[in-house]
This record gives sequence, structure tokens and C-alpha cells, in this order.
Amino acid sequence: MVRLAAAALAGTAIEFYDFFVYGTAAALVLGPLFFPTFSPVAGTLAAFGTFAAGFVARPLGSVLFGHVGDRHGRRPVLVASLLLTGAATVAVGCVPTYGSIGAAAPLLLLVLRFLQGLGLGGEWGGAVLLTAEHAPAGRRGLWSSFPQVGPALGFVLANGVMLALSATLTEAQFASWGWRVPFWAAGVLAAAGLWLRSSLAESPRFLELREHARVPLAEVVRGHWRLVLLTAGALAVGYALFYTVTTWSLAYATERLGVSRTVMLACIMAAVVVKGALTPLAAVLSDRYGRRPLCLAGCAAATVWMFPMIGLLSTGEPLLMFLGFLVALIAFVTMFGVVAAYLAELYEPRVRCTGAAVGYNLGGVLGGALTPIVATALADGSGRVPWGVAAYLTGVGLLSLGCFALLPETRPADADAVAAEPVTG
Repeated sequence: MVRLAAAALAGTAIEFYDFFVYGTAAALVLGPLFFPTFSPVAGTLAAFGTFAAGFVARPLGSVLFGHVGDRHGRRPVLVASLLLTGAATVAVGCVPTYGSIGAAAPLLLLVLRFLQGLGLGGEWGGAVLLTAEHAPAGRRGLWSSFPQVGPALGFVLANGVMLALSATLTEAQFASWGWRVPFWAAGVLAAAGLWLRSSLAESPRFLELREHARVPLAEVVRGHWRLVLLTAGALAVGYALFYTVTTWSLAYATERLGVSRTVMLACIMAAVVVKGALTPLAAVLSDRYGRRPLCLAGCAAATVWMFPMIGLLSTGEPLLMFLGFLVALIAFVTMFGVVAAYLAELYEPRVRCTGAAVGYNLGGVLGGALTPIVATALADGSGRVPWGVAAYLTGVGLLSLGCFALLPETRPADADAVAAEPVTG
């Protein structure tokens, strides 16, 4: 279990590094470089539009790789998704800017971002389910949480590289070539991840199945459509909160408040480090007290904190901004430190790779794809404090709270015995 969890953690860290480094670049440099004819706000919106394409692709990746995972095993998904995401990320670092090839530049950026999302859509289901299905029932929350630490490590790594480059290069050097370095580094990381995953064993739950779903998506749509919609709606607030903190706030504070890029990256990274460290704790609590209570508590805390967080961000003071981010991400990890085991237990084994991943990644479309775009539009022309952004985030939180309330508890039942009938359509 230790070797398996370490390989899953390393793989998700690498894949989310690829995904997050694009978000940071979109907030800092992609607008002027790839949409120079737009106004600053419109350029940022356009850059966040390409950022959103990755989220739109993630459910499609879930369907594609979920089919492989439910028909042929979880292990092949881990290799194929890592290859696709790594190759697309390296290619982003090689795309010429608008000044070199004109409109083809943002088009190439959009296509590569879509491929990134396609790969990541398959990664989560494969990594989490391989770990969850090997884990003993009483410690499934703990072991399943290790892949959930991966996104925090990937974010810290991506932003650490950006922070180092930002602190050591001039503005001209960073805009010319410095922003490309983190994308090129993805190739080395992908190779390391493939090596780590080369010796992993297939999931015992998958091997025990006597009959595999012929068309997993059809079975999910036919028998579990309501569960998919509820899980997507429940997870939307986590995505909205995380990308408000890590992506939109970075663009807003540097462009509107005049906070230095280095200060903002440091504040965000410090909060994400704490979030990553607390992930296993939330998972252990879910093994003892249940998945649903932790999710409800985290969602309620996040919803209540939206207005204070935006108020603290608007001060432009590093310590106050860090406090706002820290509380928000503690609420976030109370939910998302649990969902790996929770979603694995909600879906039956024969369609688990498709159902759990589609629900998880549809939540990303609802919360992650739209939030930076909506928040940028709401903040444009507002006063010093963009309360409209806080109102929007609170609305997402209330939607998710309602969805969590309609989902059943699963722990301590064994995942293979949990039926989805209470929430199927």
C-alpha cells in the first residue's frame, strides 16, 4: 500500500503540475502574449477562456479513459493519461506567440489545453480507484487521500518554479522565455512518473469482476444519472473556491490592486502547503466519523467564508490575504480530502472508473471552468471590494450544500457492497 500510494501521489502531483502551471501562466502572461489586440481585462478573460477549455475536456477524458478503466483495468489508464498530459504541456511551452504566427497562436494554445484536460480527466479516476480498491475498508479514506495530496504538491511545484523565475528574471526575460521553462520541465516529470507507475499491480476489485460493463457510459447514464449530477453539483464549490484562490485572485491582485507577483505567489503557495498537509487528517476523520459529515461541514464553512475571504483579499495586505486563503483552503480540504474514498464507494465496481470520474470532472466544469471568467467579469468596473464575486461564490456554495445533503453516507460499508439505488434515477 505504501508503494502504491506513493506512485499514485507522484503521478497526480505531476499531472496537476501540468494543469496548474497553465493556470498560473494564464493569470500572469498569456493574455498580453497571445491576445495583444485585446484590452487588459479582455485579454485576461480570453486567457481564462483557454484555461476553461481544459475543464471542458476533463469529463470527455473521464468518458474515454473511464471506458478503458472499466473494460480493461485501472492500470492502463495511469500510463496513457500521464503520457497525453505531459506531451501536451511540453508542447504549450513551444507555441510561438501572437506576434510570431498571428491567430494560429491562441488556436494552438486552445487545442493543447484541451488535450491537457483530456489526459487529466482520465488521471484522477485511475489513480484514486487503483488506491481505493487496494485499500482495506477501514482505512480506505486514509489511503485514498494520498492521490488527493498530489494536486497540492503539483501546485506548489508549478508555482515554486514560477516564483523562482519571477524573482530572478526581469519582466522582459520572463515574458520572452521565462514563462516557458515550467512547461518544458513537464517532460522530465512525466518520464519520472511513467517509471514509478511501470510496476504497479492491477486493482483486485477489477480482477474479481466476473463480467465487465460493455459500454460503461451507457450504464452510468441509464442507472446512475442522478448520482452523477449530485456529485458534480456537490463538488462544484470546491473547484470554485480553489481556483478563486489560486488563479483568479492572482490576476486580480496583480492587475487591480498592484500587489507584486512574487508576494501573491508566496501567499497562495503557503496556504496550499497547509491544505496539502491537512488532507490525510480529513481522510482519517472520515474513516472514523463518515464521509458525508466531513463534506457537509467543509461545504458549510466554505459558503460562510466567501464574503470574508473577498474582503481580506481586497486589502492587498499579504498577511490578511494569506488568512483569507488559509481558512478557505482548510474548508476545501475538509471536503476534498474525503471525496476520493467517497466517490469510489458511491459507485458500483463495474462502472466505478467512468461514473466517479465523470461526476468529479463535471464538478470541475461547473466550478473550475466558469469561476475565473465569471469572477473577472464581475470584478471589472466594481469598487475596491468585488462583492459580486463573493455573492457568486456563496451561491455556488449553497448549491453544493444542497447536493451533499442529498447524497447518502457510505462509510463504514465496504465499497463493493454499497448500492447506489437511493440516488439513482
